[in-house]
Amino acid sequence: MIDRPRYATPESLPDILPIFPLPGAVLLPHGRMPLNIFEPRYLNMIEDALANGRYIGMIQPYDESDERQIADGTAIYKIGCVGRIIEFAETGDDRYVVSLEGITRFRVAKELGLFDGYRRVTPDYAEFLDDLDDSDDLSIPVLQDREQLMDSMQRYFDHKGISADMESIDDAPDTILVTSLSMSCPLDPRDKQALLECPDTFERGQLLNSLFEFAIQEGDTPAPEGRQ
Repeated sequence: MIDRPRYATPESLPDILPIFPLPGAVLLPHGRMPLNIFEPRYLNMIEDALANGRYIGMIQPYDESDERQIADGTAIYKIGCVGRIIEFAETGDDRYVVSLEGITRFRVAKELGLFDGYRRVTPDYAEFLDDLDDSDDLSIPVLQDREQLMDSMQRYFDHKGISADMESIDDAPDTILVTSLSMSCPLDPRDKQALLECPDTFERGQLLNSLFEFAIQEGDTPAPEGRQ
């Protein structure tokens, strides 16, 4: 019997990575993302991923806002995140419901040809290998001013009419808090990409706080005459 590793290592990451371009959907290391898969090309992708390490790459297209309008040649950002399928269910109406766990970011070194309808890239993981460091204790505080972030988050939630389980948020360690907020908040796709590309949780938390404050101030600014 072969003792197979149950965690990702630089050696276990794929040299060819299927990608799922999805606007506004950013996966971060240690984050969890549910996906509802229904397009034939992405059903093929999930089936192939299940047979080959269970890895797919989440990455954003530049311009498209509707996932059904993403053409094969749509430009994509150069940095995405590898997710590993950790939950999988097949529905009775030709859909797959999966959950991804963020493993590590990657840079697109080269885009390859289509395979069974889905896009693939050659990924370069070199600058993001720290994402794989399992020695990091996610419970260690990393934010400079957690209370400031929590305050701006609450005002942002109020501004957007977002309800949340504040008890769970209060109990979340810094890294999980910042990761979850970065992935789930309805921020502009460009802002989400900037959060993905931050070097670490500390800087991501600072940027997230600034984005919350900007959204609040922008909403408080009266619309120019003639605009509604």
